[in-house]
Amino acid sequence: MILGSAAAFSAAGFCARLTAVDAWPTLFWRSLFGGLLIAGYIIWSQRGRVLTAFRSIGPTGCLIAGCATLGSICYINALRRTTVADVTLIYAAAPFLTAGIGWLRKGEPPSRSTLFASAVALVGVALMVCAAISSNHLAGNVLALIMTVVTAVMMVLIRRHRETPMLPASCLSAFAIAALMLPVARPLSPSAIEFVHLALFGAQFGLGLLLLTLGTRLISATRSALIGNLEIPLSPAWVWLAFNEVPPTATVIGGSLVVLAVAADVLLARTRL
Repeated sequence: MILGSAAAFSAAGFCARLTAVDAWPTLFWRSLFGGLLIAGYIIWSQRGRVLTAFRSIGPTGCLIAGCATLGSICYINALRRTTVADVTLIYAAAPFLTAGIGWLRKGEPPSRSTLFASAVALVGVALMVCAAISSNHLAGNVLALIMTVVTAVMMVLIRRHRETPMLPASCLSAFAIAALMLPVARPLSPSAIEFVHLALFGAQFGLGLLLLTLGTRLISATRSALIGNLEIPLSPAWVWLAFNEVPPTATVIGGSLVVLAVAADVLLARTRL
């Protein structure tokens, strides 16, 4: 399931390029279709306890849903303003931001290997941002960085409040995005074929989130992170093969540093376990 979630999430850039629609209607329909898919699973799995499941998320779940909402809005707009490779590889630094926020919150410093890997990843992100300035992709990269920070905050909240059910919070986030986008989205503007593409985008979003949430309960977090990192090389590969979107050299170098830092930290964590 984790492998399937990584494959599904890696298709986000491909779906964004396939869908020649502005960011606002894309956000509306992606979130609506994805939210309906997740809601359908909740209705099937809870069997009459749907309201109880949503009530149980509490204030923490609402805060997590808010982080997911802001992150998704930044994510789609970042894909419209920079390359898929830039967005994906900047997001690869999320585990290190999560470790840093956890350190500040709990006062527990991460391991030396994580600190070193974080420094390497920071150099990689800096290289990509420098490349973005020269290629007029700075706005997209800043949005990707905001998305990454928000995701890191969300992960800290999830780890600290593991009793909070994630699927209802994710469903709430998806429908909140659709509601926020409705006044500006012009939802009936896409053509028939664009609706098909947007439905595919929503299914990709909902399926990836479902598989990730279910799969992480069955294997260790370390193994889940290692398998989930397959999204990083797959995302730019799909758009390179389908749309010939070749990332700049600085992005390739910086992204390679981020990927190597993530892989090294996860593998070293496994040896410590």
